[in-house]
Amino acid sequence: MKRIDIVRKRLGELSAQGGVTAGELAKDLGLSRANVSSDLNRMCKEGSAEKFGIKPVYYKISSPAAEQNAGSLLDRFVRDNPSLYHCVEQAKAAVLYPPHGMHMLLFGETGVGKSMFAELIYQYARERKCAGKDAPFIVFNCADYANNPQLLVSQLMGTKKGTYTGADTDKPGLLEKADGGFLFLDEVHRLPPQGQEMLFTFIDRGVYRRLGETENERKATVLLICATTEDPDSTLLKTFVRRIPMIIKIPNLSERNMDERLNLISHFFRNESARLGKPISVSVNSMRALLSYCCPNNVGQLKNDILIICAKAYYDYISGKKEDLRVVSFDLPDNIKQGLYLETTHRQIWNRLIGINKRYCVFDSSSKELLLRNNEDAENIYEMIENRTQEMKERGISDEEISKEISNEIRLYYKNFLDISEHPQDFSSITNLVGVEVMAAVDKILMEAQKTLARNFGNNIRYGLAVHIYNSINRVRRGRKIINPQLNLIRKEHAAEFSVALDSLKILNQEFNITMPIDEAGFLAAFFYIAHLDHIKENEKVQVIVVAHGTATASSMAAVANRLLDMNCVIGIDASLDENPQKVYSRLKECLLRLPQKTNVLLLVDMGSLTNFSSDLEEELKIQVKTIPLVSTLHVLEAARKAALGYPLDYVYQETLSVNELLTETSRSMPNKNKLAKMFILTICTTGEGSAQLLKNILDSQLNYHNAVCETVALKLVDTESISTRLASISNIGKIICIVSTFKIDLDVAQFGLTEVLEGNAVQEIQRIIDKENTLVEIGQTLANMLKNTDSHYIFEDIRGVIQQIETQIQRQLLSDVLVGVFCHIACMVDRILGKSPLSKFPDKQAYIEKNSGLFKIVRSSCDRLENKFEIRIPDDEICYIASFFMPENCVSE
Repeated sequence: MKRIDIVRKRLGELSAQGGVTAGELAKDLGLSRANVSSDLNRMCKEGSAEKFGIKPVYYKISSPAAEQNAGSLLDRFVRDNPSLYHCVEQAKAAVLYPPHGMHMLLFGETGVGKSMFAELIYQYARERKCAGKDAPFIVFNCADYANNPQLLVSQLMGTKKGTYTGADTDKPGLLEKADGGFLFLDEVHRLPPQGQEMLFTFIDRGVYRRLGETENERKATVLLICATTEDPDSTLLKTFVRRIPMIIKIPNLSERNMDERLNLISHFFRNESARLGKPISVSVNSMRALLSYCCPNNVGQLKNDILIICAKAYYDYISGKKEDLRVVSFDLPDNIKQGLYLETTHRQIWNRLIGINKRYCVFDSSSKELLLRNNEDAENIYEMIENRTQEMKERGISDEEISKEISNEIRLYYKNFLDISEHPQDFSSITNLVGVEVMAAVDKILMEAQKTLARNFGNNIRYGLAVHIYNSINRVRRGRKIINPQLNLIRKEHAAEFSVALDSLKILNQEFNITMPIDEAGFLAAFFYIAHLDHIKENEKVQVIVVAHGTATASSMAAVANRLLDMNCVIGIDASLDENPQKVYSRLKECLLRLPQKTNVLLLVDMGSLTNFSSDLEEELKIQVKTIPLVSTLHVLEAARKAALGYPLDYVYQETLSVNELLTETSRSMPNKNKLAKMFILTICTTGEGSAQLLKNILDSQLNYHNAVCETVALKLVDTESISTRLASISNIGKIICIVSTFKIDLDVAQFGLTEVLEGNAVQEIQRIIDKENTLVEIGQTLANMLKNTDSHYIFEDIRGVIQQIETQIQRQLLSDVLVGVFCHIACMVDRILGKSPLSKFPDKQAYIEKNSGLFKIVRSSCDRLENKFEIRIPDDEICYIASFFMPENCVSE
């Protein structure tokens, strides 16, 4: 269903309330206000909607359109079940055929819904006034009398008084009772030939005789609807089938599309909710299982299975096991639960739920939506992270396990997009959902990414980005936070993609007049690199093998790497000192031959003859092999991590070799890194260590030190010389970020009094300082991977100085997450200017400068140090971008 049809349908339902604004309708449907407003205006031009009022403007469905929108029960049924469109058209034609309609035969497997369809036909006839308001609908199961033709005649035609012993009165038959209405003959194939022949006269002429009557012919106007599960040509008389020309084949459940099955599931859950008088919450995994599992008895089985599920949920509720009526996948019967494991067969089901990722879908008797709606409460990757984290914390799961689980959830989120079909029809529905503006922005982002990264992106990434960006825009507009727990990892491991993602944020900010947080760049970057990894061919994947002398040297290093990375990606082969090298080579070759597929190999060896194996392996096994000697655990970890990410052999080899450079430069770079990495808070007292220690204990209990990157030190000082000596000593091994003291210290850092800490007023501010400094440390490490034309250590302090100068002059400080964005933006800007790469234009630059002239001048003057040091000229567009980070909503007042 197109978006405009969804808007039209919901508007028709809400028009009874007197009208609705575009904003209210957009909120109700979970769509963007711009898209809904566009659809409403289009409907007004078409005449299917009306608008009235002035600020706010209200909309309602026009009167003729309201009647059309409501439609018949059969029309609404076919909207939810489009695979039955031709069945419905046939049924309508049969009902409307003059003078009294055409008899019908419904043909389909057990449980496809023949009985329900027959009732819908009856309702349609009443709505179209082809049958009276009180017209009867009589149901007769032919199987009940299949072996007793005389009794069958009595039931259908009626009985004359005295026909047989016990027939004390005239008894009307079903044809008489159904006069003016419908007679539904279920399982008509169970009628014996004699029974079928009994109906010939009635079908041909509309007359019949009761059992026992020989002269009187009775007339009745009855439309027959027959139903069978068997092939009519093989189980019914040809003369009978000839008399019922309208044969309607009802498709089974497996022949219907996923949306129809969702509609049926929703319908059955709503019915049970109405019966129980309570809303029913169904987990997404339960919905997936219900959509996927094998249901041989079709709609009937689906309905009964949902009834059983609801009964179990109701029992858990009334027995106190659960606080509400809740269905989770753990509670499903085994045959339904199997649907969760049919990913290959039903991959489209999982993909279609991407972008929604709702933990629960709530059904109640008043619910009108048949699908999981993307409304204000709809969850996506962001809510999934928040809710899963909260849920696991409540269950007492450790932070380490939570981090691992969230990483797996995020990996699955992206992986599912890679499986989406490349077919063009996938984009008609997604464009209707997210709107042409979002799709245009996505195309612009992908175009820039393809140029910068020199790689192509498939329709699956386009689809995934569209859904993701649509959700992220809505979240930002609602004022909800975006937090990416893998931000630092992505910045370090995928610096090129992260840089492109930062540019993508600019596009989104320009196109939609919003401010995307830096964390969103991490989510966008993931789309760029998973697309790259997905296209790596199987024969380009790398197997890391460690071969070293000693009883357990290689196997121990492999075990450590596998454990730290939580995957079995490294093979260790131990070689004893007296073992013949040829035997070691044979064991290595045999190991490679046992691998499930031919793969390239990175050999990490220690010394000697082991370094000469690569050429022989390449010759014999026709694979690529590279060797790195003098292996260490650090080498193994780096190689395994890069190989697990899917990088080709040459890249893994070069990255692993860079570990040697790291080890060589460690001693030279250590002082600078230590100074960045270790931070100190000093508590100082002159009367004894007791007060200083008390302050330290208070801070230790209330502050987050980010895995000991920060430490509080209690000092007792007795004179000025002692103060200077101790402060200099501590400054040599780290950075002092703040001081708590009973007196003023001559040092340019934040300082707090004893009373401020004891009363709790200073703790929050100290935590903010820690968070900010820790963020700066991480940024410094990240910049090393992002910059091509300048050294990160060379530029780090300059950027920090620029930011501090701006903060001092505007008397407000950046929030931590914004600080990351400013740092990365300025660093990448300088790097691009040095590399003579093109820069983005700032939208409405002149108007922005005029409106924020004071801030613009401050930023321009603060950036002088960058221009002088690097001999560059920063354009006004970039000054505007930097200034936009320092707007009041991104800062806290000093």
